Amino acid sequence: MANDITADVLIIGTGIAGAMAGAKLAQKGLKVAFLESGKRIDRFDAVETFWKAPAKVPESPYPNDPEAPHPLTHKLEEYYQQMGPELFKSTYLKVVGGTTWHWLGTTLRNVPADFKLNTLYGHAVDWPLDYDALEPFYLAAEQEIGVAGDSSEDLGSPRSGDFPMPMIPVTYLDKVVGKALEGSRFHLRATPQGRNSEFHANRPACCGNGSCIPICPIQAKYDATVHVREAEAAGAEVHDQTTATRLNLGADGRIASVDFRRADGSTGVASGKVVVLAAHAVETPRLLLNSAQEGAQNGIFNSSDQVGRNLMDHPSKLSWAETAEPVWPFRGPLSTSGIENLRDGDFRKDHAAFRIEIANDGHSWPTGAPLSTAEDLARSGLRGDALDTAIKEATSRQIRISSLVEQSPDAENRVTLDPDKKDANGMPLPRIHYDLSEYTRAGLQAAQEAHDEIFEAMGATNVNHREDAEGAGHIIGTVRMGADAKGAVVDADLRSFDHRNLFMLGSGTFPTSATANPSLTIAALSLRAVDAIAAGAREE
Repeated sequence: MANDITADVLIIGTGIAGAMAGAKLAQKGLKVAFLESGKRIDRFDAVETFWKAPAKVPESPYPNDPEAPHPLTHKLEEYYQQMGPELFKSTYLKVVGGTTWHWLGTTLRNVPADFKLNTLYGHAVDWPLDYDALEPFYLAAEQEIGVAGDSSEDLGSPRSGDFPMPMIPVTYLDKVVGKALEGSRFHLRATPQGRNSEFHANRPACCGNGSCIPICPIQAKYDATVHVREAEAAGAEVHDQTTATRLNLGADGRIASVDFRRADGSTGVASGKVVVLAAHAVETPRLLLNSAQEGAQNGIFNSSDQVGRNLMDHPSKLSWAETAEPVWPFRGPLSTSGIENLRDGDFRKDHAAFRIEIANDGHSWPTGAPLSTAEDLARSGLRGDALDTAIKEATSRQIRISSLVEQSPDAENRVTLDPDKKDANGMPLPRIHYDLSEYTRAGLQAAQEAHDEIFEAMGATNVNHREDAEGAGHIIGTVRMGADAKGAVVDADLRSFDHRNLFMLGSGTFPTSATANPSLTIAALSLRAVDAIAAGAREE
């Protein structure tokens, strides 16, 4: 049939996981085809859309078409069918290149203890691999992304090689915070970042636009279109605006084919010797559960009943204040430093770990500054030079910090299918049940106390804490890896226990959330899986 797609490796999703693995597989000589629900994005047009958007949310530069719908930060109950008791607040995109279009760019590794949380602290579960097994792939992922960092700095994750680029310079604000914290329990360090500190990989150096979320206007920041282009250069095919709707089982228990629907309403069937799901941690279980059929009554991949379960994020404690002297925020990338030494310790027996992000975006996240600052001052009656002076005085002293808190895996935190509501492709919308454990809530409280200490050390006033946890944009769990099929969906190579020609890439495979922004670990695990995927394709 003209609508059919065939390949050695069929990859669903073109984000960092699928694109990076797909590029490497195509470079090995395998025929690779991608199915991607969303469109290709023109960067110039997207920047224009962002500038004109009334709501400056992470999704504002990008399409949200009926045929490729995704959640919106300011409309969390529109696409997600939220069942509570907490709102799940993190989102993602459906475009070629995936959610790396609006990621922050932080590229921290997990620390070694993150892989052995149960063994060391009696909490949650261990990963089926350890830090040493992943370290060479962390190094390779840093090279692939192009990470700028201080290779001599100890961030708690031992290194076998250097970052490919020097660190992004820290801001004046970072230096003020660092000086205030000298001699305290808080160790401020420059943050490794997936953005160029110098011309690299035919892309320019960061020039400090400060719009990393939602879009880097010059592509100094890495996004997965880098590896989409590499994959296409090696012969891979990208079928955009093409949504996978169902996986079909063969008689041998393998995935025989994938049904898809294009944005124009046409349908077809795709097949691969190996099928790779890299559609993020909500869409992947949604597709698997929507593929229930004879031989897989609970959905594909799901003999363990773990598909969709253990949904996690990094619930974030958001705090903001005013410094005694100007710190001049709103310059440079959104964050260039953080406090990493609270990510591990014996306290993890009692409460969740966290990392503290020092922000360069003033009160933008909590209040909408600087626009809201100007509006408030104008409403107070100020005009002309007096208004200009007041805006400068207020914004120059704004500081915001946030802590990304590890979340406990909980089988009841899950993605299922809504029984009534469907999208334009006929697929049920995702229904989400979400809550926070006492262990995680204790971590949020410890983070708030840490923020108070930091503000006190700086002599800051007008301290505020957001009462409810915010989302970090990190969607974790739902198809976790493990040692056996009883409690997991994939093995350490990210291969399905149930269907040997089916692999899963992405943060959905993480057994625990740890505290690091997940993209680098996603990339490392994807690179580690390449040889197993290639071997599977050649076995057929």
